[in-house]
Amino acid sequence: MQKSPINICIVDDDDIYQFTLIKTLESFKLPKNIIAFADGEEAMDFMLDHLGEDHKLPDIIFLDINMPIMDGFQFMDEYVKIKPKVGKLITIYMVSSSVDAVDIERARNISAISDYIIKPIKKGELKSILEKLVDDLN
Repeated sequence: MQKSPINICIVDDDDIYQFTLIKTLESFKLPKNIIAFADGEEAMDFMLDHLGEDHKLPDIIFLDINMPIMDGFQFMDEYVKIKPKVGKLITIYMVSSSVDAVDIERARNISAISDYIIKPIKKGELKSILEKLVDDLN
């Protein structure tokens, strides 16, 4: 049985980090679509444009905290508002180089966030996150 591709969304303003994460994701042998945005507003606009089109919406989002225009927490504020209209479960990981306990606690208090990961994501950790997601989806 052909597994449908998972939609992976990266929201991060760091081009080098985005590039590295995409290359790591591409090295995994699983069907996937990768979309990347430089800030939360771009990602939110994409989500709003595709509400009702579950096959286009992400299955998983790797969301940076510190970005221009709309940061990760502002994105989550907006996401919580549209979540009832999203027709699928989206797993969201807050990803940041911040080890600030305030940021970590704030992220953990948002029920829509699955976990907080400190950058850089280790290849093994990323692989196990995606393998679990694929298992859950199929």
